[in-house]
Amino acid sequence: MTNLDSRLPRGRAVLPAEVHVHFDGACQPPRGGGVATYGFTVEGPGLDHEDKGLAVPPWTPRATNNVAEYTAAIRALEWLRERGYSGPVRAMGDSQLVIRQIQGQYRVRALHLREYHAHLLRLASHFEHVDWAWIPREANARADGLSKEALEDEWARAARHRPSEPVVPVPEDEEAPDDMSGSTGPKDG
Repeated sequence: MTNLDSRLPRGRAVLPAEVHVHFDGACQPPRGGGVATYGFTVEGPGLDHEDKGLAVPPWTPRATNNVAEYTAAIRALEWLRERGYSGPVRAMGDSQLVIRQIQGQYRVRALHLREYHAHLLRLASHFEHVDWAWIPREANARADGLSKEALEDEWARAARHRPSEPVVPVPEDEEAPDDMSGSTGPKDG
């Protein structure tokens, strides 16, 4: 009788390749209320892609840099899902706030960011795992460049529809009561 083990193929196990995502957001004016854009890159087997665009309608209170950062990460994961990818992802960005909120190190204090945070967590749950990593701006150059290109592209178009009165951005340091859902812990941020 032949040993079953001798009939098993020999060689290396093939593990799914991890897809790398770089994401970034840009906003002008920097404190919000103007034009907010995003950029992202995806690198992986058969999935190399980059994209950029408007994060939210211009001249609205939610046109802030943090919303643009969240939107960049959301658009990248949505793009992967649309292509049927559900394997491991390493998502890298230079926004300490977004990365630390997603990792649970910072609470989501700003009420308007909670829906973006919750949506991003739901999207991430559709992948084998998502490893969130903060990287310095220099290591995020292409995504940063894409978000700034989008800002340049959208600024001229948005300027034609600029309101006569300045838009007051949503305060990003407003805090919700402790008993509200969506808080990711008592830590900083």
